[in-house]
Amino acid sequence: MGIASAMPVSAYASQDFPSGRASSFFADAAAEAGAGLACAPVDAGSIEIDGEGEDAVAQAAPLDIAQFARAQKGSNRPIDDVYRGYAYLQWSERNDVCLVAVDDYAVLYVDAAELAARTGSQGWDEAARSFRESPGGAIALDDSAVKTELSWVVAYLQALDAAAANGSARVEPGMRLFVTTEESFDLADAGLRFSFNQEYVSGSFYTSVIGIDGADVTDAASGVRAELRFADFCNTASWAEGTFASEEGAAGAFGRFLSELDWSPLWVTLKTTGTAIAVVFVLGLAAAWWSLRIPSRVQDIADSIFTIPMVLPPTVCGFVLLLLLGKNTAVGQWFIDVGFPLIFSWPATVLAAVVVSFPLMYRSARGAFEGIDRTMLDAARTLGWSEGRIFFRLMLPLAWSSIAAGTVLAFARALGEFGATLFLAGNYVGVTRTIPIAIYFEWMNGNTDVALFWTGVIIVFSFLVILFINLWSRRTTRYRRRAQDR
Repeated sequence: MGIASAMPVSAYASQDFPSGRASSFFADAAAEAGAGLACAPVDAGSIEIDGEGEDAVAQAAPLDIAQFARAQKGSNRPIDDVYRGYAYLQWSERNDVCLVAVDDYAVLYVDAAELAARTGSQGWDEAARSFRESPGGAIALDDSAVKTELSWVVAYLQALDAAAANGSARVEPGMRLFVTTEESFDLADAGLRFSFNQEYVSGSFYTSVIGIDGADVTDAASGVRAELRFADFCNTASWAEGTFASEEGAAGAFGRFLSELDWSPLWVTLKTTGTAIAVVFVLGLAAAWWSLRIPSRVQDIADSIFTIPMVLPPTVCGFVLLLLLGKNTAVGQWFIDVGFPLIFSWPATVLAAVVVSFPLMYRSARGAFEGIDRTMLDAARTLGWSEGRIFFRLMLPLAWSSIAAGTVLAFARALGEFGATLFLAGNYVGVTRTIPIAIYFEWMNGNTDVALFWTGVIIVFSFLVILFINLWSRRTTRYRRRAQDR
C-alpha cells in the first residue's frame, strides 16, 4: 500500500506490501525528491483474527484491534434535513481508526491521542501537534515507535478487511494511502473533504465524504465525482485486552455479541408492524364492507384499486409513493409546511407497510363477507337491527376465521417489507431501519453473524405471532360452534 502526502497530514511515501509483511515508509521534508525514507517492517503474517472477524491480535505488535466493522454501502441522503455528503454509519460510538476507500486510494484517520494512551508513545502527541502547526507542509515522523504502530494499524486493517470483504473490493497492496490525525481533512487535489467521528444525529456517529465546496461526490456533473468503494472502522486495544471468542467460550462470546448488538431494528420493526397492522385491520374491514354496498360496476374499479399493490413489485410501490409524496409535490410540501415531513421518516415506514399489506387484509375480509348468507343479514334488518349492529354482532363473528387469516397474512407482509420501505423511508438507524433492511445492510457490510441473528429473530417472531393468532382463532371458532349447538 502506498502512503502519500496530504494536507494536513504527514507526508508519506511507500512501496507495496510484500506477501506476509507490511512496510510503511515515512518521508521527511524531502519526500517528493524521494530522499530520506525510513522503513518500519512488521510481521503481518503473525496476525490472528477471531472467529467473528472483529478482533485481531499479534504478540509482536504494540497494540491490538477490536470491534472491526466494514461498511460496504453508505447513504447519500440528508441527515436530519442537512446534506452531509455520502455518509457511512459508525453506529453509536467514535472509532480510533477509520478508513475510506475511494477510487484507487484510501484515506486513513487515526486518533493520535488514543493511540498514545494505548501504547505510551509520546511521538503521537508530537505528530498531532505538527499536523496542526504545519497544515500544508510535509511532516517528518522521527519517532520509530510511531512508525511501527502505524504500520501495525495498516497491517491489521488489511487482514481484517480481507476477511470481511466477501469477494468485494478491499484494501489492496498498491493503493495510495493518505493518513491524517484530524477529524476533518481536505484532500485538495481531489476537491474532497473527509469528516470522521461526526455525531450528525445524537448517539450516532458518521464518516462522510463531500466536496470541499459542498458538492455531491456521487454526481458526475459536480466536478468532484469519486467512486466510494467502502469504509472500515475499528478501535485499538492494548494487548492485555485482546480476548478471542475461543478463549471466552461459546456462552461468553454470545453474551458479548448480544451486549454489543444494536437492538434498534427490533424496536423499529415492532413499532412499525404493530402500528401498520392496527391501521390495516381497520381500513381493510371498512373497505371490504363499503365495497359490497356500491354498484357492481364501481365494485370492479374499487377492487382493482385496492388490490393493485399486491401484484406490483415493492420497489414500484415505493417509487410511486415517493413520486406522490416527495418534497417536490404539493402533498409532500404540505406535510413539510405543517411540521410533519413524511418522506424518510418513521411514519414513512408505517405508510409503506400499510400500502403493501392492505390488499391481503382487504381481500380476506371481502371474501369472508361475501360468504355470509344474505338472508341472515336481511332477517336482522327486519328485526330492526342497525347496520352498525349487524356489522359488529353478526358479520364480524361469522367472518372471524377468514379475518384472522387475513390479519396473519397482512402481518407477515408488513413484517417482511423491504423494497417500498427503503425507497420511501430510507435506511436511518433507530428511525427507519427495520429488521429486513438491517439484514441486507449487515450482510452487505460483511457482518454475516448479525444478519443471521436478525434472520433467526424474524423467523421465530413470525412463527410465534402466527401460532398465537391461529390458536386464538381456533378457540373463538370452537366457542361459537358450542353456542350454535345450544
